[in-house]
Amino acid sequence: MRILYSFIFYSLIPFILLRLYWRGFKAPDYRLRWRERLGLYSTESKQNVIWFHAVSVGEAIAVFPLIKQFMLNDPNKKILITTTTPTGSARVKAVMGDSVEHVYLPYDIPVAIKRFLAHFKPQKAIIMETEIWPNLFILTAKQKIPLLIINARLSTRSCQGYQKISSLVHPALAAVTLVATQTKADETRFRKIADKNLNVETLGNIKFDVTIATEVTQQGQQLKSTLFAKRFVWIIASTHKGEEQVFFKLYPQLKQQIPELLLLVVPRHPERFHEVAMQAKTEQLNLCRRTQNETCDLLTNVYLADTMGELNMLYAAADVAFVGGSLFKNLGGHNVLEPAAIGIPVIFGAYMGNFKMIETNMLAVDAAIQCQNEAELMAILLKLYQQPRLRQQLTDNATNFLKHNQGSVEKMIARLQR
Repeated sequence: MRILYSFIFYSLIPFILLRLYWRGFKAPDYRLRWRERLGLYSTESKQNVIWFHAVSVGEAIAVFPLIKQFMLNDPNKKILITTTTPTGSARVKAVMGDSVEHVYLPYDIPVAIKRFLAHFKPQKAIIMETEIWPNLFILTAKQKIPLLIINARLSTRSCQGYQKISSLVHPALAAVTLVATQTKADETRFRKIADKNLNVETLGNIKFDVTIATEVTQQGQQLKSTLFAKRFVWIIASTHKGEEQVFFKLYPQLKQQIPELLLLVVPRHPERFHEVAMQAKTEQLNLCRRTQNETCDLLTNVYLADTMGELNMLYAAADVAFVGGSLFKNLGGHNVLEPAAIGIPVIFGAYMGNFKMIETNMLAVDAAIQCQNEAELMAILLKLYQQPRLRQQLTDNATNFLKHNQGSVEKMIARLQR
């Protein structure tokens, strides 16, 4: 099965590279460093590294506290971080700088994987969440490199999909030293897609150990007191195609009851910045773009954050947060713990498949609000606007919820050291 998988992957490489080139028209970073995706490097590199893989922004942000603690415990360790997306790459560079080495993860074809492993010679491979790559896993094991999947999660849907290709998945997971899952339900699903010898245990979700730097919060509060003075700021964060349109259409009705309302929109992908700006103008909303340093006055309806790496600072500049990727099916939601950690009320939509346990548990202790439709979105925002005590109660509940669930980073460090 793996031979067929590799053959298909090899045959698709020209089309995958063409897709990168095409995506580069909107986001030029997709065209850069494409050789890394084939395991080709033009410079010498550190070897004998501890290698962490975080596919994109969310996984990278989650693993940073673990990596920093790892480096603190052993400053002599050389760290490599791989990502798949340019946004994830940008986040690694912004947060970790030159303290780690960073490249894109090569495509899962044997020749690229072998070049990658020969170039960096990892001592240990640590994969975040749900990435299962058959060639990568098996070739890593053949070189006797311990491979761990940490903060692992597996939805019911993904579990069913993997069970259909068990002849490909079983050998891949047999090469894994340890799977450390977020929940017992994830552990059960991993056991279903692997053979009985899989080493899997539940260590919790390291995303609960989120830390927000004081200077980030202060920058956000300064932005609120200057650029957003006298405005009630509703941040619509990590949005996907179609989600901004929902809020743009709601805005005129909300504005009648909240005259000082400002929508602070942060699209998930940078290639959509221009598209979102055009949508706002189509809806006849006055727009300011962050990169253009335009004046955000009382006539401004939408402030478009067309930058990367500033989301937490922007959360700190808002009064209420809606976390996107949750309005439509098949998106799965995004991390709602960061705005909760910053201390603002959190709203999300009906579709949080990638964060099901967090969704369920936060709602159970009134640490967030879920909206099923546009009417509920309007009603909830008006209620939060009119009731400052409710906003404070939500943030207090969220703070307690986070504290109650923290500690997974320490468990993970102890397990990795063993």
